[in-house]
Amino acid sequence: GRGREEKKVEEEEEEEEGWHGLYPGHIPTSPLQKALLAAGSAVMALYDPYRHDMVAVLGETTGCLALPNLRDKMKHHPEGYRILQERPRIRLSTLDMSRLRGLPDGSLGREYVRFLEDNKVSPDTRMPPKFVDDEELAYVIQRYREVHDLMHTLLSMPTNMLGEVVVKWFEAVQTGLPMCVLGAAFGPVRLSARKLQVLATELVPWAIRSGLNASCVLNIYYEQRWEQPVESLREELGIFPPP
Repeated sequence: GRGREEKKVEEEEEEEEGWHGLYPGHIPTSPLQKALLAAGSAVMALYDPYRHDMVAVLGETTGCLALPNLRDKMKHHPEGYRILQERPRIRLSTLDMSRLRGLPDGSLGREYVRFLEDNKVSPDTRMPPKFVDDEELAYVIQRYREVHDLMHTLLSMPTNMLGEVVVKWFEAVQTGLPMCVLGAAFGPVRLSARKLQVLATELVPWAIRSGLNASCVLNIYYEQRWEQPVESLREELGIFPPP
């Protein structure tokens, strides 16, 4: 009987240890803690939409329904499934920037690098997940963050407030993440009347139509598509040409 008792204690200890870190940087939180984090980060993100850390926390603490849904979409798609298996990362350490710069104009890789350089952004600024209590779902939200700049590239949208709001509408429809919905709804409060008019009459309807029409953007293995023309990838996904 003693051996069994010892084994049980060991298993319990292992379970506890496993809980402390499902992946590097994981912070376990209760539903109440998640709600408080969500509320606090929502207020901060609305106050300052460029607080990427707050937007990130909001995404993780409110994504409990949307993330499993996205993962299932990936699992049931051959390319999405491969991404879940191989877990590629889009970072400066994994990108061959000089090769991408040398690709022809109009190709995904060339336009992506152009986007990064024109807007002075780096793929390494994306926050690693902390509050997602499932290692695979943590990868899904990480992947969503790392392809965010590729959404800008595919939608031909800059990183200014107008561009971000348009991309957020597209992502809100695509992912169902409450964070995107919130960003899409409240992002425009800081825009001028003229920009709001363009947003309401042209850009948002296009972003919503494209988001609804397009297949899941997480099912594209972008790293293996750098040479593909942006236009052909848009067509393949079902994104309508930008207005």
